[in-house]
Amino acid sequence: MILLPDMEDTEMERRDAPRNMLANLRSQLGLLAVLAILVAAFVMFGGLRIEIALIGFALFTGLVALRPAPIAPALPETRRVVLDSPPRGADEEQMLAAMAEALGDPAMVLDQRGAVVFRNGAAIRQYPNIADDQILSLVLRDPQLLSAIEGALRDGALFSFELHQTIPNETWDRVVVAPLRLPGTDWSVASQRRLLVTFHSLTALKRVDAMRSDFIANASHELRTPLASLIGFIDTLLGPAAKDAAAREKFLGIMRGQADRMSRLIDDLLSLSRIEMYQHMRPTGTVELAGLLREVREGLQTQAAAAELRVELRLPDGPVSVTGDRSQLYEVFENLIENAIKYGAGGKSVEVELARIDRGGLHHMVSVIDHGPGVPPEHVPRMTERFYRIDAETSRKKKGTGLGLAIVKHIVQRHRGQVSIRSKLGEGLRVDVLLP
Repeated sequence: MILLPDMEDTEMERRDAPRNMLANLRSQLGLLAVLAILVAAFVMFGGLRIEIALIGFALFTGLVALRPAPIAPALPETRRVVLDSPPRGADEEQMLAAMAEALGDPAMVLDQRGAVVFRNGAAIRQYPNIADDQILSLVLRDPQLLSAIEGALRDGALFSFELHQTIPNETWDRVVVAPLRLPGTDWSVASQRRLLVTFHSLTALKRVDAMRSDFIANASHELRTPLASLIGFIDTLLGPAAKDAAAREKFLGIMRGQADRMSRLIDDLLSLSRIEMYQHMRPTGTVELAGLLREVREGLQTQAAAAELRVELRLPDGPVSVTGDRSQLYEVFENLIENAIKYGAGGKSVEVELARIDRGGLHHMVSVIDHGPGVPPEHVPRMTERFYRIDAETSRKKKGTGLGLAIVKHIVQRHRGQVSIRSKLGEGLRVDVLLP
């Protein structure tokens, strides 16, 4: 409510002016008496002319009489005016915002147009491209979302569905569109309708299911050959070669190699599955790239020496920091440099170069270059596929699993980067990793 002064107060103040002047004079009688004594003393002993003294005393007395009356502690008479709409809207909006912020999942409050009124912190992180006052269904272009918002605004009903998105990464969410209304109210006549849209991530569960099925399919396919070899050697050792010491030593060595191959294959499959499971979650750590590349080179010096190769680093002056997962980026460059050492042994060196770039949000490029036999151009686009081998026999001899470049691709995608591979027969191979 608003309190307004009564319009008759001004007229009342005019009528009471003489009474206020007398009250002022009465309240200051002591001061006026002291002033009169001082003026008389100046006239009698100071030579002050009496007419000037009287004029001055009269002016001072008039100023005292005209002094504004002190404000009384009581409030003046007022009139009560009640507004048509109590100012509760701001409080209600704050309550809605606090409720959405308290939810652990991404949540948005929409108005009667389907436009975003509020986003909690989780929604801002998951959907940074959505701004306040944007029509949600125009940003997240999904027919089910549009139908749910329209139905909830029209009927006041709750809608729940699964939202599947593939850009920038494949994600799944359980979306609930719920009207915000008090029990017993008529939604059809509500003046300000609000919807609460929540997103509960199903991505981890979906990826676990995919990981389980992919692991079974890939492992059963890739493990079949080494397992068959092991069974054959075991049968030979139990049968014809049971008492042949030389054959037993030879076969046990081959069996150990096959077991190592299966162990590496399982490790790579599990690593790839873990990377895919969290591919939709962008890393938040900080990695110093130059120091990481030096560490990777030191760890591969033994292999490089065995292959009679030099690993040469070309790094800029000073530290180069990027946002990322250090262990995963280490795995990326370890895979690339190790592949260059294995398959580029025809050359004299492997070159690793770190450079600053400015290419559509990508600012750092790490290039791994070998001078080996190279790869036919028709194979280059498929090199990051799982288990894709240009020469399966050579890959097995070099203890490759066919998953190294697939792991590299998925890690770089999780870091919102890009992988570029270029090669020509007889000119070696170059892999560029571009990072934000």
